[in-house]
Amino acid sequence: MQKTKKTGLPEFIDMKHDRHFVDLISTRVKGPQIRMIPVNKIDPNPRQARSELGEMKELMDSIKSKGILEPILVRPKGGRYEIIAGERRFMASKKVGIDEIPCIEMIVSDNEAMELTLIENLQRKDLDAFEEADGLRSLAENYAYSHDEISKKIGKARSTVTEMINISKIPEDIRNLCKNQDIMSRSTLVEIAKQKNEEAMLKLITEIKERDLRREDTRELSKKLKGSMKKMRHFIYNYIPTKADFYRLRIEFKKQSVTKEEIIQILEEVINKLKKEKE
Repeated sequence: MQKTKKTGLPEFIDMKHDRHFVDLISTRVKGPQIRMIPVNKIDPNPRQARSELGEMKELMDSIKSKGILEPILVRPKGGRYEIIAGERRFMASKKVGIDEIPCIEMIVSDNEAMELTLIENLQRKDLDAFEEADGLRSLAENYAYSHDEISKKIGKARSTVTEMINISKIPEDIRNLCKNQDIMSRSTLVEIAKQKNEEAMLKLITEIKERDLRREDTRELSKKLKGSMKKMRHFIYNYIPTKADFYRLRIEFKKQSVTKEEIIQILEEVINKLKKEKE
């Protein structure tokens, strides 16, 4: 008697996503099936939001010892298969010499594939702010998603989606400068994106780095550079130590711009004053 072929994930495998992502898959195709597909028949996703796949040594070591514990998502295209989600697992498998990998085959359109790819990366927190912004902008411009629709898909407020998409308008050279200066906070990038031109963006980045501005100070300076404030408040120096619950230092100056040398001078004066009072 011939055995009935089983479909779906084996009982010992769990999808490593939250319910939102699993539910999304179930609404896109009836009965997604797991199957082994040769790696030489699988192509990367040309719409992949991630610009870099990152360090893969740990993943490769895991695949060598345990195999792929979570199938990748693919869709048939032109007699081959295109990755929807799981490109790091695919690339790591190729590097360790695996001939075939477990895949979940899905029949989805380009915009649905893009949606699944983006959501999978967002839930894994694999995207930096620029990659996330570019992915959302692609949904809006290439696939005609409204900001409201994107908001519902990714579970973020509509205003947040709009702000994130605005980050994608930051030019490449400004992006590289932000990365080199380690300015990757979304709230800060939103303020940079609001500037009217690259010159204003550069000025804001310079001020943020040189004056070690915090979120509120950055927002205030951003408004000034955009011309929406007639007068900037006094310069504020914030210092937050590792044990922030113990103390926080805040110095407000009576002028708009202060150098590091001036800050050091003020701190030395305070220290000397405290030492004298102790005597």
